[in-house]
Amino acid sequence: MTDYRSVSYWLETAADDLTPRPALDGGADADVAILGAGLTGLWTAYYLRRADPSLRIVIVEREIAGFGASGRNGAWCAPDLNISMGRIAKLHGDEAARRMQQATYDAVDEVGRVAAVEGIDAGFHKGGEILVARGPQGVPALEGELEEYRRFGFGDHYRLIGGDELKSRIWIAGAVRALVSDAAAVVHPGRLTRGLARLLEREGVRIAEQTPVTDFRPKDASGKATLVTPRGEVRAPVTVLAGEAYLSELKTLHRQLVPLWSLIVLTEPVSDAAWAEIGWRGREVVASTRLSIDYLSRTEDGRILFGGRGAPYRLGSPIKPEYDLHGPTHERLRGFVRSWFPSLRDVRFTHAWGGPLGMPRDWHPTMAFDPATGIATSRGYIGHGVSTTNLGGRVLTDLVLGRTTPLTELPVVNHRSRDWEPEPFRFVGVRYAQWALGRLDDKIARTGVPPSGRSIAERIASH
Repeated sequence: MTDYRSVSYWLETAADDLTPRPALDGGADADVAILGAGLTGLWTAYYLRRADPSLRIVIVEREIAGFGASGRNGAWCAPDLNISMGRIAKLHGDEAARRMQQATYDAVDEVGRVAAVEGIDAGFHKGGEILVARGPQGVPALEGELEEYRRFGFGDHYRLIGGDELKSRIWIAGAVRALVSDAAAVVHPGRLTRGLARLLEREGVRIAEQTPVTDFRPKDASGKATLVTPRGEVRAPVTVLAGEAYLSELKTLHRQLVPLWSLIVLTEPVSDAAWAEIGWRGREVVASTRLSIDYLSRTEDGRILFGGRGAPYRLGSPIKPEYDLHGPTHERLRGFVRSWFPSLRDVRFTHAWGGPLGMPRDWHPTMAFDPATGIATSRGYIGHGVSTTNLGGRVLTDLVLGRTTPLTELPVVNHRSRDWEPEPFRFVGVRYAQWALGRLDDKIARTGVPPSGRSIAERIASH
């Protein structure tokens, strides 16, 4: 690419020079080599440097820092994982689920703490979260969410509010109840990512941009693992694979992740009169109970961001720039903005973008390190990456340095998701899930009948 500002509103407004840093020119040796200058790679480098400033760290990035999901997301810095606490408890036990959930709350605060301490203007604002039922059919889902939080001891973080109180916080057409929490924040992900990269560069971390990694090799007889690029090899005792969805382009990891697109539209700055009607003064992050996923945030300059899933999966898991825009999905998202906020029926939309998320077969994130091979990785966030990447960076730091800490005992550590099915079975399964969830959402909205919990689509979404 030549115009990185066009990737997203966040990179456009990152207040940073997006000129690519020098590419790798020949081979390089390091103590730690990292694939990917997104938040996972940057956080890992940050905490490794804090633990041992003498470490030589080289980060290799195909485009520029923040090019992937780290610079394209919905600005949520929120707790939780995409896999539920109940599912984690079934796999690892109730106590492990509690520790994992607490770690996600801590990660939100840690992002804010580091931004403040390091002077990174990340726009961190902990306004909380609102999960909305747009109609009575959504209320059972809210009650189920609250019941699960209470079961694991986190009920004090949440409360159900009625329509009147909800309207005093944010006016959304058709909204009847909401589950609210103070545990989430909103950020400017472009400034966060670019700020971290600049900080690390000042401290001596080398970031080689426009350098694609085509393969990796575990430790050889010399005790070094290798990142392979067309411009030379980077060799280090520890190699961190932090490319999220883009890791699926590596042959060895191709079936470990499915690239699933999430798309976003952004309005022009909304008028003061419209904001007076809508409210949303707390700048909470907002979502609804739709199974197909939606997410909203309010920017610092008074725009509304509306994101969601829906762009179709392609046979063979390819990742191409043209997939970042999907006209039917983007138009559907614009329609949601107008239906949620009728006063904005004539609002103009200034930006539309998207990008791939990395989806494991079991929806379970992985933070792993194998000392025998020298390969570490953190991946599989499925849209919860702004906070979870920070957790991943701290977990990998402890694993790489051989430290036993509460973080290294979390159930995501050294988890191995089973591979996705080979094509065309993968294509059929993912496309069916996308179609079924969207169809069920439409049926729920049309009939006003809550989902039964028994359909294949709901069992898929229950992870």
